[in-house]
Amino acid sequence: MRFFLGTHQPGWLSDPRFADVPLFISRRRLARYSTLPTAAGCFALDSGGFTELQMHGRWTISPEAYADEVSRYIAFYGKRLLWAAPQDWMCEPIVLAGGRAARGVVFAGTGKSVLTHQRNTVANFMRLRKLLGDRVIPVLQGWKLTDYWRCQELYEKAGVRLRDEATVGVGTVCRRQSTAEATTIMTTLASDGLRLHGFGFKKAGVRNCMSVLHSADSTAWSDTARQNPVLLPGHDTPGDRRRTGHKNCANCPDWALQWRRELLQEVKET
Repeated sequence: MRFFLGTHQPGWLSDPRFADVPLFISRRRLARYSTLPTAAGCFALDSGGFTELQMHGRWTISPEAYADEVSRYIAFYGKRLLWAAPQDWMCEPIVLAGGRAARGVVFAGTGKSVLTHQRNTVANFMRLRKLLGDRVIPVLQGWKLTDYWRCQELYEKAGVRLRDEATVGVGTVCRRQSTAEATTIMTTLASDGLRLHGFGFKKAGVRNCMSVLHSADSTAWSDTARQNPVLLPGHDTPGDRRRTGHKNCANCPDWALQWRRELLQEVKET
């Protein structure tokens, strides 16, 4: 299993400490850079769909504009950009209906059905596949297991053989990825011969699903450091504020790398 370390800091791409650590970076962050950071290693690109739907209840960037951004990154990074997620539509009830979630986060709500979100996801993938080729991956969306089966059928009807894809993302699982339901969804989809990527998997989710995951990503290290909080020894010392002098390690590469090492060791020992 390849494990991508999610980060809010695209500048980490040029840090040699991440040369052998694949990163997972949101286009919403990378798009802020007029001069792109060089890459010491490889990475995958998140489309930022959850934030788009949470804030606006719809996508505010067209497939063509998104493809232009990704094309810019492909031209600059070449094969170091392994793949990009499509502009998929998550299917959590609060994304559809809107409302206030944990920590006061407000969702606009799309007002659409799970089926409409699935159709939008497949249609967007088909458009981006024409514009970007196989650098964009298909993503399955749904809520119940039967929803994911239906999404598979939508791809098949569109002429996409998911078994032939190098990576197939599974969305709307990250906030329940440690549950038996999520494990059943991932295990069942993998049994169809799909090479699955789990978006936003925390330690428990990785442990539960590691045997069926082709790859996964997580920024749980940052959430852990912010909520607990975590502060590594010496990192409260004033000095170079890129590394020390911070109140917690939620944006700290040293903590991110330590967290990843611990996770991979736990998975190895399981």
